[in-house]
Amino acid sequence: MKWLQYTLFISLIVVSLTPTYHGVEIIGGHEAKPHSKPFMASIQKYSKTIGRYVHRCGGALIERRWVLTAAHCESFPKYRIQVVLGAHSLSKRGKEQQIFTVQRMIPHQRYDSKLITNDIMLLELNGTATLNQFVNVLKLPTTGKDVKKGAICNVAGWGKSKPPASVSDTLQEVNVTVIDRDVCSEYYTYHPAISRDVLCAGDKMGGRDSCTGDSGGPLLCNGNYNGIVSFGCGCAIANKPGVYTRLSKSYLPWIKEIIQ
Repeated sequence: MKWLQYTLFISLIVVSLTPTYHGVEIIGGHEAKPHSKPFMASIQKYSKTIGRYVHRCGGALIERRWVLTAAHCESFPKYRIQVVLGAHSLSKRGKEQQIFTVQRMIPHQRYDSKLITNDIMLLELNGTATLNQFVNVLKLPTTGKDVKKGAICNVAGWGKSKPPASVSDTLQEVNVTVIDRDVCSEYYTYHPAISRDVLCAGDKMGGRDSCTGDSGGPLLCNGNYNGIVSFGCGCAIANKPGVYTRLSKSYLPWIKEIIQ
């Protein structure tokens, strides 16, 4: 029995010290109003096992041929990827949806998969999106101004609302609160990624969060596009907020140079 208790204790330590990429679920949120976020993109990978595409990451359409997402979503090859725009339900293929393959995947040149820094990537679509009430672009911030602690932000994605529920078929959203970086650094003492180029946001009690599969999705604060879902330690854990790549002055010139 003592051996079993020791094993469980060590397992808990390992889990608590291991960063995990955010990505298939919105925790503590609710279903978004259909097509209220026409900039949302579902980045999907083809699964040979089940013979169809499955949702893997989120993203935002920022130009008619460009989607902004997280660099760690590059973990699968572009020839197995499709990007779906205009979706609310992923299982229902309606005429409002537009589907593209990926022509180019361009992660930031200083992206570090071990440190999880500069976790940002551009996807060039193989065609031009038609803008309408179902598909539209999300404007980038103009200044890269920081977001103050305490700000209420909104994040959306497709996925399960809580384990072990199945992955959500419809777009979910949740409000999270921006946390001071110094405080966030105390939570992530083992990780060097809490810089001015990221935002920490969540819920003090751990009830609201983005998670695995929401990776790459946009974080909107006061209606402005300020962040990209990057990583976290588990999901919806007290004192372990989600970490978002901030659309700062470090990245805006890089984005504009490529898409222009």
